[in-house]
Amino acid sequence: MSLPAEDRELVTAELGRDLTTAEAALFENLWSEHCAYRSSRPLLGAFESESEDVVVGPGDDAAVVALPSAGTDSRTDGDHADTYVTLGIESHNHPSYVDPFDGAATGVGGIVRDTLSMGAYPIALTDSLYFGGFDREHSRYLFEGVVEGISHYGNCIGVPTVGGSVAFHEGYEGNPLVNVACLGLTSADRMVTAVAEEPGNKLVLVGNGTGRDGLGGASFASEDLAEDAETEDRPAVQVGDPYAEKRLVEANEQLLDERLLVSARDLGAAGLGGASSELVAKGGLGAEIELDAVHQREPNMNALEILLAESQERMCYEVRPVDVERVREIADRFDLGCSVIGEVAEGNYVCSFRGETVVDVPAEFLADGAPTNDLDREPPAQPDRDLPDPDPTAAFEAVVGSPTTASKRWVYRQYDHEVGTRTGVGPGDDAAIVAVREAGVGVALSAGAEPRWTEVAPYEGARAIALENATNLAAKGARPLAAVDCLNGGNPEKPDVYGGFAAAVDGLADMCADLSVPVVGGNVSLYNDSVTGPIPPTPTVAMIGTKDSYDAPPASVTGDGELLVVGEAGGALGGSEYLAHAGGTDRFPELGPDAPAVLEALATVADRDGTLAVHDVSTGGLAVTLAEMVTPDAGVDVAVDDAVALFDETPGRAVVETTDPDAVEARFDGVAPVERIGEATADGTLAATVGDEPIRYDADRIEELRGIIGRELA
Repeated sequence: MSLPAEDRELVTAELGRDLTTAEAALFENLWSEHCAYRSSRPLLGAFESESEDVVVGPGDDAAVVALPSAGTDSRTDGDHADTYVTLGIESHNHPSYVDPFDGAATGVGGIVRDTLSMGAYPIALTDSLYFGGFDREHSRYLFEGVVEGISHYGNCIGVPTVGGSVAFHEGYEGNPLVNVACLGLTSADRMVTAVAEEPGNKLVLVGNGTGRDGLGGASFASEDLAEDAETEDRPAVQVGDPYAEKRLVEANEQLLDERLLVSARDLGAAGLGGASSELVAKGGLGAEIELDAVHQREPNMNALEILLAESQERMCYEVRPVDVERVREIADRFDLGCSVIGEVAEGNYVCSFRGETVVDVPAEFLADGAPTNDLDREPPAQPDRDLPDPDPTAAFEAVVGSPTTASKRWVYRQYDHEVGTRTGVGPGDDAAIVAVREAGVGVALSAGAEPRWTEVAPYEGARAIALENATNLAAKGARPLAAVDCLNGGNPEKPDVYGGFAAAVDGLADMCADLSVPVVGGNVSLYNDSVTGPIPPTPTVAMIGTKDSYDAPPASVTGDGELLVVGEAGGALGGSEYLAHAGGTDRFPELGPDAPAVLEALATVADRDGTLAVHDVSTGGLAVTLAEMVTPDAGVDVAVDDAVALFDETPGRAVVETTDPDAVEARFDGVAPVERIGEATADGTLAATVGDEPIRYDADRIEELRGIIGRELA
């Protein structure tokens, strides 16, 4: 770890003296890209983050959103139940490359503790994962380790993993991405924040003992991965203990039940130094901390190690002095360590160790004083059209059998997605639905990104990612409520990389604004470069919506209705799985201008009695959508104009199986096109005519094509 010379000069000028070793390390971590968003902060003002539903927006550990009461729309009625949900997302990219199991596992642990910080109980997780080519042994090694880490941690703490996404792309070979989101449940009278409130209140550390794992994790996450990262950077990766986290979850609930918490922050990036300084800085206060008081699991730790270790399963609480003893009793009941490490104070953020002051700096300057970077950018350009002449059968098999579009059953069957008895619709569908009975509503969740879209057209592709997640919600009958994002990019000091990243941010912000979906929080992860080069700009979105029930029409056909495609096709193949297979180039498809009206119509249709199945059209186009709708007991018989129509991935569209096609057409009249493409059948076969070319596959063959991941990893 080393504080850059220009930052050291700025800090010493502010303090009027040289820095101690501990202070230099604190500034190096808290002013890192990972913590301070120095390159991305100038871009984030593009997001609209307010609505009538938003209680706590960006800047805290997680956002808080009020749920509309069942049967109401908060945008028009202003009627909320006293039920809130929290929503947060984070990345654990570099740690998951160095140690895929622990890197991914502690990513889950971290986002769950962010949820606890807001006074919420975690009720659902999603994970969005990105790896290099599936045909590469190292990519499969990372993939298997990450999935195992997520499943181990989530299953042990009893929080269901209900959705997410997996993509394979050569750009992630040297730098995978692991983005994890968490949905929590709280209420107006239980919510807390990370804003310290009162000088004299005690700062209490509850959870595991502090060790030396994760030292310098924040600065490690703010650099390109080196060729020897898997060995040299292993000490920067945290090691998780999910059983301790489960006890921490339940202890946090007890502390909330007894109204013992004034404010809270979990110990993540930059460890105790990061959590405690940010907590008091948000309140415009300081702190007096005795590092010797921190309970430790390793002997002879020095001040810097105690401050910056990112050991897991730890929370920092602001507690009234009169309540400290009761907090100790609850921690002891749950077999958790507990230390009174200091108190909230006026003045500076001060830490002492063995009787000597090792840190004495203004808290706000430490937490929020990092200057932003003024970086050059090169605007991206879309390619020209140069399409190959397709063989529909070969193209269909390649696209449907691509690891990115193939079945992810091998992944989600390792997750306990039903624990907690709230899961109405689980993984494998367009969106998950979680029952929030406290408000009488179902909360739908969708999460993911499409790297080929943003690789070919960062702005338009990011707009499409936001629309795709919103369409997933609408296909299950839900209306969008809020979103968070995890903005992943390469080295921002390269103008072409920063230009693509900036365009993706703008595209995401613009589409969310068009959809009236506030972006209430998120995470930024830059310097995702390795010896293989930068990743594609990857703006992962986790979006939630609500509906007045806990179920939804299935994504698989029943065999009893007509098949319609609703929504407007873009007529282009840029960024598609088809071109990834066949070669060639194309512009990114244009998105229809009336997305909000289309989504509202789709959500209405999804909940009608005559609707038998709904499945959105996205990655892989109609080819993948129809293949996923076929079962051994029900098939499809359709006709499309040509290969462009079969493989076009324009989002904002869906296939609807209905017994009342006239009603669907009437609902979309004046909103978007509706095309009758055929009918569902009872023979378990996908039969399609592409122009003049027939293709035909039975359910067993489709399952064989789509089962590549499980088959290769068996």
